[in-house]
Amino acid sequence: MVADSDSNIAWHRVQLKKNRAELKALETARFTMGEIATSKRNGQTQKTIAELKRKIAQSERAIADHDKRTRRPLATDLQSLSNGSWSHWDAYTQLQRKSGQRSSGRG
Repeated sequence: MVADSDSNIAWHRVQLKKNRAELKALETARFTMGEIATSKRNGQTQKTIAELKRKIAQSERAIADHDKRTRRPLATDLQSLSNGSWSHWDAYTQLQRKSGQRSSGRG
């Protein structure tokens, strides 16, 4: 995981991981142990699950907004690829082709 300089985002990442694990445990318990539809506990479980999903969505939005503001684009989308020159897609320049030179990194 990437270390965050923003403590708020770091907190959201931790909460996201914790809430997802708790939601998974609750849903797994619901299906493995089973619950009676009319039980009082079922209503409370549903409220807890809804609250966890809300918290997860909130953390995901906060992290996504932060990532949009701070991360560099990966430049692999169609628009970025279409803007580049593909006449020399194998990374050799015309000068290197004419002189027969190759980079020293190849063997």
